[in-house]
Order: sequence, then structure tokens, then C-alpha cells
Amino acid sequence: MISPYFQDHMEGNVCFGCGKKNDDGLHIKGYWEGDEAHCIWQAEEKYHGWANLLSGGILSTIIDCHCMGTAMAYAYKSEGRTLDSKPWYRYATGTMNVKFLKPTPIAVPVKLIARVTEQKGKKVVMKCEAWSGDTLTAEADVIAIRVYNSAEDQGENPFID
Repeated sequence: MISPYFQDHMEGNVCFGCGKKNDDGLHIKGYWEGDEAHCIWQAEEKYHGWANLLSGGILSTIIDCHCMGTAMAYAYKSEGRTLDSKPWYRYATGTMNVKFLKPTPIAVPVKLIARVTEQKGKKVVMKCEAWSGDTLTAEADVIAIRVYNSAEDQGENPFID
């Protein structure tokens, strides 16, 4: 069975937010629920900003990584491919605008929901929401740019360690 988690299909990923090859990382995992990409992540106390609240930088990191995984998965989906198929694509953040609406408690898992609003060539535009229970704590507008296509690889893959 093919893993439903986007990040499980990013060979050699050492990213702090989503890399399974980063022992000290956050290890977020995104997956499809219909046309939305979801991620549920539980913070640890060491990621607090203020006491009992998640750091805005960590929240921004998980939003960013969730959206880059979503962009990759969406490209595959729009091409009718499975997550384990080639060519491999990798995305990087073009822009990200995060609007913090409410504090995000550390004790409650963060649920991210990303929706693709546009795909044009190598660009994927998304909206992402961060939820703590029933409370919307942040919204982000994110543009991802495809920076790697294994079918066009002329040398070493910079994304594999």
C-alpha cells in the first residue's frame, strides 16, 4: 500500500519542518481529505513562544511545509499520478503571508487545512488555515514554485542527501 502522507514520498528530505531524515525536525505529515490537504500536528513544550502558546515562527514553519507538500501532491494529482510515481517534483516558497488571528495553545493539536486555488505552470497558489480545536488561529496565502523536476535532472539531485 502506498503511504497517503505527502512527506513519505520526498526522498532524502532533511527539512526541519517536514523532513523525515531530520531527527530534530517537526515531522509534519500532510494527506488528502477530498480536495483539501490536512495535517494534524502536536507541539511540544519546547516550541512555545509565550507560556503554553505555540511560537508564531513554528506555526509559520508548519504552514509553509504543509503547503509545499500540498503543492507537490496537487501537481501529481492533477497529472493523474500517485505520490510514489516519477518524475519527482519539489517546491519552494515563493511568497507566504500569515495572518495570526488568535493565540495557538500548545496543549491542543494544530490542524492545518490547505486548499489549492490556482495552478499555473510551475506555480501553485494556496490558502491555508490553522485550527486549534474549533478556533481558527491563523490564515495564510501561499505561493509555491516548482524548483525541481527529476525528469529534467542534468546532474545530482540537490534534494537527496
